[in-house]
Amino acid sequence: MSPLRASTLGVVGAGVMAEAMIAGVLERKLLSPSAIIASHPRPDRREALKQKYGIEVTERNSEAAARGDIVMLGIKPQVMTRVLDELRPSLEQGKLVISIIAGGATAALRKGLDHAAIVRAMPNTPAQIGHGVTVWYATPETTPAQREQAKALLGALGHEQQVEDERFVAMATAVSGTGPTYVFLVMEALIDTAVHLGFPRHVAHDLVLETLKGSVAFAERSGKHPAQLRDMVTSPGGTSAAALHELERGRLRTVMADAVWAAYRRTISLSQSLSAGKDPEPMAPRGTD
Repeated sequence: MSPLRASTLGVVGAGVMAEAMIAGVLERKLLSPSAIIASHPRPDRREALKQKYGIEVTERNSEAAARGDIVMLGIKPQVMTRVLDELRPSLEQGKLVISIIAGGATAALRKGLDHAAIVRAMPNTPAQIGHGVTVWYATPETTPAQREQAKALLGALGHEQQVEDERFVAMATAVSGTGPTYVFLVMEALIDTAVHLGFPRHVAHDLVLETLKGSVAFAERSGKHPAQLRDMVTSPGGTSAAALHELERGRLRTVMADAVWAAYRRTISLSQSLSAGKDPEPMAPRGTD
């Protein structure tokens, strides 16, 4: 029996990632369209969601929160404080609240909502096609039944991984949450270089995309450590060895580590601002005043 049986879902802030969850839930028949109500400030966005999925829509965040047995927060960090103030009077104690707000720590959500049963989750972009990775943490007040509900909902986005320490959600934001950005940049760099070599852009795109897909599939099937796989294709004095020499000389590993740590520091900064009830401030790159 589905843990979501007879439940309703109130989506506060039906942005791109929240829409991915709506689509996944409906595709897996975990809920019916009539069991979902979503809020968004723009009339055209509300109408598009209504027409595409057959769900109920509303302009008022408080209505979505009041009518959902489970409430999902898909709002931007910049409006979190205001929206939590708006939701607090209409949010019944005991409801499950699932937040996908970047940097939204459970302490800030608990304080802003005066609510205890909270799941903090961090999905990533491939969730839009059901192939995402979502790392999530549940507060101690979240019941086993509510954790099963969260698992089912977040599983509609792809792979889900529960952690028992909230710090891992912040870490995951820098690894799996931001991870597609790193992959897309590598993809772009390879495509542009292939074009520079002389390939037509559409051919370069296909070559790189299929190479990445095949490499991931091979890594999954082999079960080997990436270093072993790299060694398998690196012949002494060969083309791979020459390319790897340049990548190591360019400090690729260090640059990648610096990028992940920068994303992690930004996540912590967002959490600190939101916990203090402040709007997140822009962050200057390292080495600037």
